[in-house]
Amino acid sequence: MKCENDKAQLTLYMNDQLMPAERAAMERHLATCEDCSAELEASMQMWNLMEEIPVPEPSGNMQMRFNVMLDTYKDAVAERKLTSLGLIEKLKQLFTLQPAFTMAYSIILIVAGVSVGLLLNRPAQGIVAGTTPQIDKLSAQVHDLKETVTLALLQNPSASERMRGVSFTSEIKGENKNIISALFVTLNNDDNPNVRLVTLEALTHYVNDPAVREGLIQSIEEQDSPLVQSALADVMLKLQEKRSVQPFKNLLKQKDLNMMVRSKIQETITQLI
Repeated sequence: MKCENDKAQLTLYMNDQLMPAERAAMERHLATCEDCSAELEASMQMWNLMEEIPVPEPSGNMQMRFNVMLDTYKDAVAERKLTSLGLIEKLKQLFTLQPAFTMAYSIILIVAGVSVGLLLNRPAQGIVAGTTPQIDKLSAQVHDLKETVTLALLQNPSASERMRGVSFTSEIKGENKNIISALFVTLNNDDNPNVRLVTLEALTHYVNDPAVREGLIQSIEEQDSPLVQSALADVMLKLQEKRSVQPFKNLLKQKDLNMMVRSKIQETITQLI
């Protein structure tokens, strides 16, 4: 039989908002009630997974954007002329012009949707950590959200934000082809050498994948920064990747190649042959 205990009390217990006597009573109840214990475990798993969602830091001009939004709202209230259709169109324009708001809105929808789904479909018993459909679905959504945030940051105009996006790749489990592809685009095309350096470091975590090793070899001749060229030489030497010898020889043909890099590449080729 499903427990008829007040579920609001269980929520208050989770948030540590019960009086001492009430908390003691709830703990006695949980010790004997499988339904409430299972529901508490499922709820705790959900919140633990939600804590993994990365929270992007607000940009420096967020306050200015907020003030603009606030002024727009005040004008709308004063005039009392906004129809429901007009309001919807205004919000569409806002989310189109401000990608940060679109991302935040998406996060809210995902979290809210999953939370409501879990509340409406609470498992009564037989819960095994990480195996219920609700928890698996939430875990997949968190993974997808991390991927979306990472890919968005890698395309950000700010170099520091792109570097943050590269760092977020470590939060994504497994070899994600979309992420790896985006990292190679950044490595070969980003105009900031520091971003390319951290990207190269991130890609070294996937060198067990033959496609990644091949991509790194092909990137050698794409680089014009002495820092990145030198770092690639270190990576190829560490991997003992003999296929990199020819690209390095091609790099040596460049007349304007940095002298220190030239010396390092020559040494790398000698050790690889």
